[in-house]
Amino acid sequence: MEENIKNVENLIDEATNYGKSTLELLKLKAIDILASGAASVVPLIITILLVASFLLFLNLAIAFWLGDILGKIYYGFFIVGGFYMLVSLIVGVFFRKRIKNALNDSIIRSIFKAEQQNQD
Repeated sequence: MEENIKNVENLIDEATNYGKSTLELLKLKAIDILASGAASVVPLIITILLVASFLLFLNLAIAFWLGDILGKIYYGFFIVGGFYMLVSLIVGVFFRKRIKNALNDSIIRSIFKAEQQNQD
């Protein structure tokens, strides 16, 4: 009888250790996925910031140039602002769903790719 009790206690200890190990493994996998995701996002953010800076200065130059041609500097800024308003309306009306679906697909692909790399 005492031996059965020891066997049950050993079984409970082993099950507890297995549960703790599984939880620790899941934590490590989550950390790995987050780290690889962050590592791929940082260069993208830097690239976006550089392109945004370039576009900002380009738009300022175009606005000043148009303003100089039209005689009043603020006319150039109105034209550039109106152009971006028109583009944003077109994108919002016609391409919003496509952009959302493409972004969702990209996120899902990157998650599955990270999981597949972890399994290999």
